[in-house]
Amino acid sequence: MVPTSEFHNLYRHGFARVAVCVPEVRIAQPQHNAQATLELLAQAAGQGAALALFPELGLSAYTCDDLFHQRALLDACEQALATVIEGSRAHAVLAVVGLPLRVQQRLYNCAAVVHMGRLLGVVPKSYLPNYAEFYEARQFNAAATASAREVTLAGQTVPFGADLLFQAEGCSDFTLHVEICEDLWVPVPPSSYAAMAGATVLANLSASNVTIGKAEYRRTLVASHSARCVAAYLYGSAGEGESTNDLAWDGHALICENGECLAETERYAGGSQLITADIDLERLQHERMRQGSWVQCAQAHAERLAVMRRVVFEPRWSLRGPMPLQRSVARFPYVPSNPAQRDARCAEVFHMQVQALVQRLRASGQQRLVIGISGGLDSTHALLVCARVMDRMGLPRSRILGVTMPGFATSERTLGQALALMAAVGCEAQTIDIRPSCLQMLRDIGHPAGQGEAVYDVTYENVQAGERTSHLFRLANRHGALVVGTGDLSELALGWCTYGVGDHMSHYGVNASVPKTLMQYLVRWVADQGTLGAEGSRTLRAILDTEISPELVPGHAGGQPAQASEATVGPYELQDFHLYQVLRYGHRPSKVAFLAHHAWGSGPDARYTLAEIKAHLRTFLDRFFRTSQFKRTCVPNSPKVGSGGSLSPRGDWRAPSDADSALWLRELDEGVPDA
Repeated sequence: MVPTSEFHNLYRHGFARVAVCVPEVRIAQPQHNAQATLELLAQAAGQGAALALFPELGLSAYTCDDLFHQRALLDACEQALATVIEGSRAHAVLAVVGLPLRVQQRLYNCAAVVHMGRLLGVVPKSYLPNYAEFYEARQFNAAATASAREVTLAGQTVPFGADLLFQAEGCSDFTLHVEICEDLWVPVPPSSYAAMAGATVLANLSASNVTIGKAEYRRTLVASHSARCVAAYLYGSAGEGESTNDLAWDGHALICENGECLAETERYAGGSQLITADIDLERLQHERMRQGSWVQCAQAHAERLAVMRRVVFEPRWSLRGPMPLQRSVARFPYVPSNPAQRDARCAEVFHMQVQALVQRLRASGQQRLVIGISGGLDSTHALLVCARVMDRMGLPRSRILGVTMPGFATSERTLGQALALMAAVGCEAQTIDIRPSCLQMLRDIGHPAGQGEAVYDVTYENVQAGERTSHLFRLANRHGALVVGTGDLSELALGWCTYGVGDHMSHYGVNASVPKTLMQYLVRWVADQGTLGAEGSRTLRAILDTEISPELVPGHAGGQPAQASEATVGPYELQDFHLYQVLRYGHRPSKVAFLAHHAWGSGPDARYTLAEIKAHLRTFLDRFFRTSQFKRTCVPNSPKVGSGGSLSPRGDWRAPSDADSALWLRELDEGVPDA
């Protein structure tokens, strides 16, 4: 088993901490700028970063103009680079710094990649802006003009060119490509090819002066390019100290990962700045592997990719001792934390469910629906969808037959909520007491409960579930209707449904890709809208406050249910988190536990200890991989509503029903300490 301290090290779980540095420069003072660079490099090292990116021409300052043709400045820049190389010996950080360099009587705008006293390679800028306020072609040459493939600096001969990939030895997940400013702004940036060749971390040294609206465009450009390349993209820009002869500078730096902005500097902050972010290299690799078109596109450009050169370096980031994750991990990955985004998500999901059921009704030629109403969460939301379907089709809500079927353990609370909900919706409501038919079934099969004995086993439970489904299907036959299923994604993941003739089966399942945590917000969203009136909203909120229970075993005195679903399958809020990480990203159990502990087990509002997370994750893994797949292989049709995945065997998840969970449980035991 991994030691507890090492379990809490982000590098053990496929993450890498990266930094973007914005030093306060002085124009044409390379030694000062070298010292400013080393000071920020030390800060990045102190924060455990594996990579530190600095601005374009940061050793000279970007705004030197024709001073770039002065030999004194160019000599001083090479000496400053030597200072940075020597100073980097003390820090286990890959540093990327910018400077002007002479190569074969030509001047290039370059990035030097430095690691612990070694110069690994030099990358010249591919595309030179020569429009508006930019006149780089006056001083520099583009990378394509270079015939040299090597350059000697500070006594080291290293690769030179825009075709370099810097790969961490023993960790192919970390492969760096470097480009410079304008290279990102062209239709096909060099990093596009680098990403297809395997680069997961794309770094851009930029100067990029500020004008009105440019920051937002910059942010959009960097985020969208990181998404297109399925990569992390680091963008560093010039800040204080650059000449303001004709321009202004805001020191805008960004770290994005696959379309998401992880960190951003405060613009116009003054002085030097440093931002860090923890990028998930494993997740990037998984996304590329999962996206088959990625490989197809790379194959289409195979000739271009084959000529790229790899420079291997030995990473020195520490796997020993704790290094907590400094990254926001959503407790509820299926539910946006921003209220406005959450409301928009609820509306979108609701519209998708409604549209899907409308199409199924039209295709089947039916105009009636039958649905079982328990007074609980899932059937409540499904009924709300059915009501909106009738509205969309211009049909009266009385075309919905809502049936509540009290059994041996139905509480007065849930029965009352079911009746109140149907009244608020305005559907046809029917109550069928299933106890007589269940007793007959129990007697027929020789179960002791049929003779009045208090034997409350799984047979006793499933007889009730089966009777309810049987009634619904026969009612659908009688009324020419479709049975609407109410089961949700969380229940399918955990196998918390009665197989076959039970809540597993319907003609169409509107909720099958909606997790329990999102379902709660969907119902609350409808309650907040007030579309069912004040009394209807009160009923919806009462349902939200009701403990989740199958109500199949007679309850305690006072009407409290004897069963609580979460006591058996674990808390839905945590199991939905586990489901998202396993289904969407294929993370191994130890990484899921690491992320869950970061989201749920740390900070002032911690909810679960690592031991509790491990126990609930064990329950999830065993039920998900071993005991439940046979139920998922024959689920009814249902619409996929989220990018987090569905469990339909015709869509996102196809797996053998007779697989075993041993592999996942073993990795959990070996990779996660008990406390």
